Amino acid sequence: MPRLYGDRTTPMTDLYRLENVRRIYSGRAVLDVESLSIQRGEVLGLVGPSGSGKSTLLRLLNFLEPPSSGRIVFDGAPVPASPPLSLVRRVTTVFQRPALLSRSVRDNVAYGLKLRGLDLDPGVDEALDRVGLRGLAESPADKLSGGELQRAALARALVLRPEVLLLDEPTANLDPYNVGLIESIVREHNQVHGTSIVLVTHNIFQARRLAGRVGLLLEGRLVELAPAADFFDNPRDPRTAAFVKGEMVY
Repeated sequence: MPRLYGDRTTPMTDLYRLENVRRIYSGRAVLDVESLSIQRGEVLGLVGPSGSGKSTLLRLLNFLEPPSSGRIVFDGAPVPASPPLSLVRRVTTVFQRPALLSRSVRDNVAYGLKLRGLDLDPGVDEALDRVGLRGLAESPADKLSGGELQRAALARALVLRPEVLLLDEPTANLDPYNVGLIESIVREHNQVHGTSIVLVTHNIFQARRLAGRVGLLLEGRLVELAPAADFFDNPRDPRTAAFVKGEMVY
């Protein structure tokens, strides 16, 4: 039987460690995280209002830009300012508004594999099956609905079998069917393949359903990070309690 990485009885080790990480744009610190560890094989949820630094944190975790100060340690080694491609390819992001090529759905899902010079079959068709798009494999990607587009972007990421999957509002504005389908795919991929997942979402119910731990970002700072049950039922910080209740605290 496959190892179920979602089982919290399985010992986990740190994959990321952020130490005094700041990211400054135009003289303003949009992210200021004193300490954050992300465990290998976990699903970490990040919630917070717009502009709180969630997407900036994902960009740093995907090595798309370096921190202005502090350091990120990945898999036991400090990440250089210009990380090698071999490191960057260990992490994949699915954005809220994914950009697909003006090609078929199948070509889009296969694109990353082609860039890496990897065999396309049977992984591409399996990924299309998993997200329910096998019947649209030869359709133009620009003809997809919002939910289909998001599922195609997820298939394009999952076919690469990344060590880390970063999800930036993966179900925003989708209907309940697509939300449920994407959540089941994410959960399964984590449990079967042990993929480390960081989920940014405005949907606190989604964070509770999927994440083992949840963190709240406010004004670029990590206010609280705790196991999901504690985060929602017994928050330590009054700002977390207010946010969970839906009160306007910003």
